[in-house]
Amino acid sequence: MRKLLLLSLVLITGVVFAGRLFYLQIYDTSFKQLSDNNAIKVIYDYPQRGYVFDRNGDLLVSNQPSYDVMVIPREVQPFDTLEFCNLLKLNKESLETILEKARVYSPRLPSPVIPQLTKAEYAYLSEKMHKYEGFYIQKRSLRDYQVSHSANVLGYIAEVNDRIIDKNPYYQMGDLIGMNGIERQYEDVLRGVKGVKYIQKDRFNRDIGPYKDGIFDTLPERGKDITLTIDAQLQKYAEELMVNKRGGIVAIEPATGEILSLVTAPYYDPALLVGRERSKNFTKLYYDTIAKPLFDRGLSGEYPPGSPFKTLTALIGLEEGVIDAEERISCHGGYVYGRGRKLGCHHHSSPLAMVGGIANSCNAYFCTVYRRAVEKYPTPQEGIDRWNNHLSSFGLGDFLGYDLPSGRPGFIPDAKYYNKIHDYPERRWYATATISNAIGQGEISLTPMQMAHFTATIANRGWYYKPHIIKNVEKVDTIPNVYKEKHHTTIDPQYFTPVVDGMHDVYNNGTATRLRIPDIEICGKTGTAENYTKIDGKRVQLTDHSIFIAFAPKDNPKIAIAVFVENGYWGSRWAGRIASLMIEKYIKGEITRTDMEKFVLEGSLEEEYAKPHSGEPFRINI
Repeated sequence: MRKLLLLSLVLITGVVFAGRLFYLQIYDTSFKQLSDNNAIKVIYDYPQRGYVFDRNGDLLVSNQPSYDVMVIPREVQPFDTLEFCNLLKLNKESLETILEKARVYSPRLPSPVIPQLTKAEYAYLSEKMHKYEGFYIQKRSLRDYQVSHSANVLGYIAEVNDRIIDKNPYYQMGDLIGMNGIERQYEDVLRGVKGVKYIQKDRFNRDIGPYKDGIFDTLPERGKDITLTIDAQLQKYAEELMVNKRGGIVAIEPATGEILSLVTAPYYDPALLVGRERSKNFTKLYYDTIAKPLFDRGLSGEYPPGSPFKTLTALIGLEEGVIDAEERISCHGGYVYGRGRKLGCHHHSSPLAMVGGIANSCNAYFCTVYRRAVEKYPTPQEGIDRWNNHLSSFGLGDFLGYDLPSGRPGFIPDAKYYNKIHDYPERRWYATATISNAIGQGEISLTPMQMAHFTATIANRGWYYKPHIIKNVEKVDTIPNVYKEKHHTTIDPQYFTPVVDGMHDVYNNGTATRLRIPDIEICGKTGTAENYTKIDGKRVQLTDHSIFIAFAPKDNPKIAIAVFVENGYWGSRWAGRIASLMIEKYIKGEITRTDMEKFVLEGSLEEEYAKPHSGEPFRINI
């Protein structure tokens, strides 16, 4: 009986607390009434944002003190405008504009006048602010970057705008919010919770102490720290390798889907977007329409994947049963189709089986496999849709679900697309009309993230976890379940063996023999993607892109990587060297191929980019 009574008391108490909490959050409007009460002044106490660490516990982002000059318009009394403007280093017109904007926002709520003062500026102003009724200095924290790299990953914080305030009532004018990268993606975790103080005012508008002895006041809650999957040392090294080059690099841990490195080039120091110079620096970066440093090529650059795509063509051919790994196909300098048209191929031995076809990047081999896979079905529409379905199982042609706010889906064409461009059924089309797909050209476009992802999937022999950049959140036991769900492709695992062997042979006796790293078994694939644009309405070919995908070691792989260098000539020249160096750096922690490192670090493509119409940081479908 006593146990039942105790249990009943616990249940009743819980129900009472839950009901009270529900009432306060849903029905009670006393807090709003306090905010609207002219006799109550609301002061917000801003928490520190959570720290950001890399996978090894190295601190990437912390906080530094900052001070904002704030105004409550209805409390402003006549003051010496000229003197005040001199103190703030503002002209009179700018001050009047700021005060008018503050009045429009709310005469009762605080608005920023001058944000992000330094300690020295604060010390100078704090002694004089008592002379200006309605103005005060509010302390808050700004980001303090411990690294000069990874701006595209970390993002930045900036003042909220009217659209954000209208959408989310948590934010007030002058509040800061994550605008890009993990600052935006994990804003709710990093920002913490503002504290609030309610100050009673008398009929002369003077502060007379906490309202009702502070029973409504709340303390700020510091934001949670987060740990990223990024390896800061690998990230730093990757950005060094990409100096004077444009492109994207993505490295993934195949066994987990964790993003080890995510680089876009050119890049910028994240500290540029902190403090009073943030707006000026952002404007400069934004209007750099040539290099586009704010454009994340790793996530948003849509490019033709080129020869690395041949690995997927091989897998689809094996799954569809139109080829086996031992069948040899002849090559006579390329693949001839239609009325004398030819996809040329560089010199190599012939005929070749699958391993040799991958190692030597034979166009004739993969065009034959692709055409058979499409023509296996009664109509090319059925064949293309089947091909599209296999690629979709790798996550291609769609957003991969990674936890970063930017990105593009790439493009994998289907029958509906080709019916439209070929005006079907008035004009029939055949597999040869799409033959460039076989070698990663044609209408296909992928981002470097998607290329790294399918490379990791090959490394795993047919399964993957969605790429993600969050490793741990303070006081949270685990990452979201979406990143722990294992996905399988439509390709039988047995068919990955000859493809992996072929990628291994790329280093042993194929197109990347000069890129070998001592004591590491690397599987890779070079790529040289044709690069076209339109100039004055004409289709013009520009310098080819350099592409490389790789994973290592061959068994139990630790890293999968995709490197894309715009206008980089051919795969092994730039992208292959960069990928090989990053693999060695990650696995060994040091570089033995110093000859290759010297070539990349001292090399530049700036002369190439200086040419008129040198290329675009995104895919143009023609």
